[in-house]
Amino acid sequence: MNANKKCKTYHFNQEWELEFFFVDIKGKCVCLICRDTLSIFKRGNIERHYRTKHADFDLKFPTHSSLRQDKLKTMKLKLNQEQSVFKNPNKLAQNVTIALFKVAYLLAKKKKPFSDGELIKEAFKEASDSLFTDFKNKSEILGAISSIQLSSNTVMRRIGAISSNQKTQLQTDLSKCSYFSLQMDESNDMIDTSQLSIFIKMCFDDFSVKEEFLKVLSLTGRTRGEDIYKTFKQFVEEEEIPIEKLASITTDGAPSFCGNKKGFLALCKNDNSFLHFFQYHCIIHQQALCGTVININNIMELVVKIVNSKKQYCKQ
Repeated sequence: MNANKKCKTYHFNQEWELEFFFVDIKGKCVCLICRDTLSIFKRGNIERHYRTKHADFDLKFPTHSSLRQDKLKTMKLKLNQEQSVFKNPNKLAQNVTIALFKVAYLLAKKKKPFSDGELIKEAFKEASDSLFTDFKNKSEILGAISSIQLSSNTVMRRIGAISSNQKTQLQTDLSKCSYFSLQMDESNDMIDTSQLSIFIKMCFDDFSVKEEFLKVLSLTGRTRGEDIYKTFKQFVEEEEIPIEKLASITTDGAPSFCGNKKGFLALCKNDNSFLHFFQYHCIIHQQALCGTVININNIMELVVKIVNSKKQYCKQ
């Protein structure tokens, strides 16, 4: 054999698509009819396959006819759809995961039991079976719905992941913000346990403002100013909150917060880790004093009733 003889290179001819229903897929000849592949772009091999296995195809779809051209387009489109399923398994899995997180978030937001996830999935499947009756990709839609895992344990883990992510985002915002202010309100829950709700408003270098719910701290035992201070200080240290960025604190105006010596705010001001901050309390207490002086108690009674009604609604 001549060592200098070069190997012959074959190239795919586009005319073979209509003539033999073969296409070039990443360097391989693929038969659109049976999906067999040939490794060499050689007309003889392609024609032999077509004449041997699909001899009746010319009778059903005559050469150079519009029927044959339409069939070619349909089969190429079908092949592309099949390939897209295999090309994008990660995309499908990602979409399913996003859908699962959205359902889990909705259940948590509406305070529904984790087991309701399976009910939602079943309802979704039943409704989709009728809604997408006339859709060509109905089976794909139902398959995607079936792939969503909404068991109680799965929903619980996803809600935990959402909570962790929200905490991480809040920590990132706290590290980036220039200053922040806190708003606190202490009240009892349904089992008469004192709860301290804390909200935070952060200001950034671009003067944008972001407000978030920070934490609910349970106050076991007594709820004196020093008890609130110790619980809050422990929370700040454990979560490594940059307290030096604190600009102001707004409270509900109760004596445990506003006491001159042992109130929560007074104890914070005496703590060297707290820099100078402004303090405010609920407008009801300011207006109550004003109403006593200028005799508008009837108006204040209405304001207090409205505020307390809103607070009671938020607890439910």
